[in-house]
Amino acid sequence: MARRTKEDAVATRNSLLDAAEHVFYQKGVSHASLNDIAQAAGATRGAIYWHFKDKVDLFNAMMERVTLPLECANDGCAGNDRMAPLQRLRAVIDFVLRSLEKDPSVRRVFEIAMFRVEYVGELSAVRDRHLEASLEFRQQFANEITLAAQDQGLALSCSAEVAATGLQALFDGLMQVWMLGDATFGLAETGRAAVDAYLRGLGFDVAEGVDPLVAGIPWQICQSRRNAVP
Repeated sequence: MARRTKEDAVATRNSLLDAAEHVFYQKGVSHASLNDIAQAAGATRGAIYWHFKDKVDLFNAMMERVTLPLECANDGCAGNDRMAPLQRLRAVIDFVLRSLEKDPSVRRVFEIAMFRVEYVGELSAVRDRHLEASLEFRQQFANEITLAAQDQGLALSCSAEVAATGLQALFDGLMQVWMLGDATFGLAETGRAAVDAYLRGLGFDVAEGVDPLVAGIPWQICQSRRNAVP
């Protein structure tokens, strides 16, 4: 019975997150109410407050449900010493872009975070968290670029931090253009070519054929993290 109760609670929580994802996407975060989300989930406001403190907490949980599987792949690449640093960097970027292209839920949540939320008022803390995550991602880029330059005996024409900032701008820009243009080009394929061109411009020798699954983290495992017990 206890197990059934726990499974029911997890199912209710995931149902609320599913509803929040669709309501935030349709109405924007600022204009969406907890009542809207409860109705979409076929639940009550009380059910929402049982699982989440407020709308900000619900928004963060919705974001984490998508980003944690991506971090799972990211961590797998970072911990894979069998991969050259440049290949780890390319694999992380390729995996994120492929996830965005293949998974409608990932696309919705990224689009909400980029275009359908105003980071003011109660959501200002969400902006701080977003900026912190962005800084960590850029720092990882810088670390891998530094290691890759050492690995290839390359003297960069700019600092690793500047190179990482440019790479992140390319990465973010690809996602935004793809979403705003309603997916009129292959994101993973175009992203791989654009990132490789950027890395060649820095002087790197870029090998062909990076597969995001080379990180050793199958897509199915990352997907399963989404509905795991929090």
